[in-house]
Order: sequence, then C-alpha cells, then structure tokens
Amino acid sequence: MSDLVIREDRGRLCYLTLNRPHKLNALTVTVFEQLRGHVAALKHDEGVGCVVLRGAGKCFSAGHDLADIAEGEQVPSPGWHSETLRMLEKLPKPVVAAVHGHCYTGALEVALAADFIVAAASARFGDTHARWALTPVWGMSQRLPRRVGVATAKRLMFSAEMIDAGEALRIGLAEQVVPDDQFDDAVAALGNRILDNSAFSHAANKRLLEATDTVPLDAGLQWEVFENEGVGPDMQTRVQAFVNKQS
Repeated sequence: MSDLVIREDRGRLCYLTLNRPHKLNALTVTVFEQLRGHVAALKHDEGVGCVVLRGAGKCFSAGHDLADIAEGEQVPSPGWHSETLRMLEKLPKPVVAAVHGHCYTGALEVALAADFIVAAASARFGDTHARWALTPVWGMSQRLPRRVGVATAKRLMFSAEMIDAGEALRIGLAEQVVPDDQFDDAVAALGNRILDNSAFSHAANKRLLEATDTVPLDAGLQWEVFENEGVGPDMQTRVQAFVNKQS
C-alpha cells in the first residue's frame, strides 16, 4: 500500500502530509485509515511537540473523493470518519492545519479538527454538501459554527460558495494568511515558536479549552480554578532561565 499520508519529523515538529497529489489529495477510507494510524501513534509520542497537517502538490485537499462515494465506499463503522477527526482534535499537543489551494467540504472538516488554520494566499475554502444533496457527518455542523459563528456557518453551508484566504481570515476561519512563496517557512517558524513553550501547558490548555467550550462563563471560571492542572515539571527550569538572563 502506498503512503497516502506521510509522516516526517523535523526535530519535535511533525508534519503529516496528505499524499494523493494526482487526485488533489481527495479523501478516501484508505487515506483516513493511514491518518488514523499516525494520529494514534502521535498521542503518546513525547518526542513530538507540535503537528502540522498539510497537503502534497497543488492543494491541501479537494475534499471527500466523490468517486468513492459513488462506488459505495466501505466504512469500518458508523461515525468512523468523525471519530478519526475527534482523535486528531484531542491530541495532547498543538495541531496546525497548513492550507494552500483547495480546501473543500470534507477537507474543510479535516482542517477544522486542527487547533487552527494557517492559510496560504492561494487557499480557497468552501462547504459543498448542499450542492451534492449531502449532509455532513464528519463534524462540519459542529465545528464550523464554533469557529465562525452560526450565521456565517449558515451562509457558507447554504450557499456552497467558495471563499478566498482573505475572507477566511476576516470571518475567523483562518488565523493567518501568508504569501505562497513564504508559506512553508512561515509554518515552520510558527511551529518552532509553539515548541519554544511548555508541552505541559499546551496539553493542559487544550484540555481546559475543550472542557469549557460553550459552557456558561461562571462555570468555566470555576472549572479553571478547581480543575487546574497546576505547574509543569519544567516550570522551575524555565523561570530560573529567565531570572538568570535578567541578572
């Protein structure tokens, strides 16, 4: 079986690359099986501190492979795709979706399972479920409104319009837009800035944000105080290094 998702570790920065460039990285069950395997391995890999998810060739991904749908793809179990993306979302380390070119429908659902999206200027986003008389089962109806707001999610889902990177930044779908010729360097620099900070804090903050998402403010504040995970094993070393630098 060919490598449809390639893992490459550059120090503690891990790249997962969707690798069907001849098919614009269209998503099949086999692609998801390989993605799932990498995600499962990364969960307990303390040698990796940040994950970048990207696509090979011309784009991130054109979305769910419609040919697979037409042929009646065999899914291992109901909700299996959604479960796989939930595994990605719950990795105890930051996950960045680095999007260039197409990022449509199923591909957008994959990107939304990352902690945030960094877009190349060439990136184009859209949800075309309605164009094909489909409804989302990989998380679009839940993650998109949490990212951009309900009304904007409805506009994108109902219209099936494609938006460019600038509009994605404006509505909060993407966190940063970078010229294509600077994209790889910018993503690597961001990943390394994340790695400069505490892995303990990253994991704890992800759990905190996950646990309190959409709860009332007072409940979230209580959770932050009473479920706080305290300080990490690297706290003293980090503080002392700062003190020594100031001396």
